[in-house]
Amino acid sequence: MVRPRLLAVSLVVALVVGVAGGWLVHRLGGGVDAEGFMSEPGEYQEPIDSHGAQALAPADGAAFPDVALVDADGVEVASGSLIGRPLVVNVWFSTCPPCARELSDFAEVHAEVSDRVRFVGVNPLDGPDTMVAFAAERGVTYELLRDTDSAFLDAIGVVSFPRTYFVAADGTIVGDHGELDADQLRHYVEEHF
Repeated sequence: MVRPRLLAVSLVVALVVGVAGGWLVHRLGGGVDAEGFMSEPGEYQEPIDSHGAQALAPADGAAFPDVALVDADGVEVASGSLIGRPLVVNVWFSTCPPCARELSDFAEVHAEVSDRVRFVGVNPLDGPDTMVAFAAERGVTYELLRDTDSAFLDAIGVVSFPRTYFVAADGTIVGDHGELDADQLRHYVEEHF
């Protein structure tokens, strides 16, 4: 049989611990807009270093990583095999609002430059059916690959989504950017290639 006094003391202790823990979490991680963690509910803003530069992104001139990706049919594709002509690699997933916003723009620009620039979408979270259907709804017809074990994310240093990498034909990363609209994407394709 539970003693009423013991029960009351336990509830008060639990309440104090819960409130103190919530306060601590809020102080350490809540509303950390100044450090770039959340700018709006559900959207991630890139971390920056003390000089205002993007954190953890590969430096221009870094080699494009060669890791195993998987196509929608489950066939393994080495990311290194994508090299050989100018390459635009967009890292995205379906529940990322800025990713969803830019996919139609990527489809539009891909249709304009696909004869000279290869586009590839890399998705680290969605299953193959979701990935293909979501992209198709936005007009995407370029290659879609899955990063099922996050090897690509780790190798290239993705810290925010969406992320787009511009890779020269020799495999050198010549630029990377966050969310892009069609005009920005056209600009960077022309600038880098």
